[in-house]
Amino acid sequence: MKSLIFTIAGLLIGTILFAGGGYYLLKEKDDKDSVKIYGTFVGIGAVITIGMVINIIVTGF
Repeated sequence: MKSLIFTIAGLLIGTILFAGGGYYLLKEKDDKDSVKIYGTFVGIGAVITIGMVINIIVTGF
């Protein structure tokens, strides 16, 4: 049960970081410092989301 909760929470957090970072990355594309910060959020969110999807594929839900 803990694994299921961890997987769902990780998937939600990764997706939120990816989507939120992407939104603000496009919104603030003219500010170089913002691009670095939001690009990092997009990268971290993508890594978390991909990791959780691989976890679901390998171990099942």
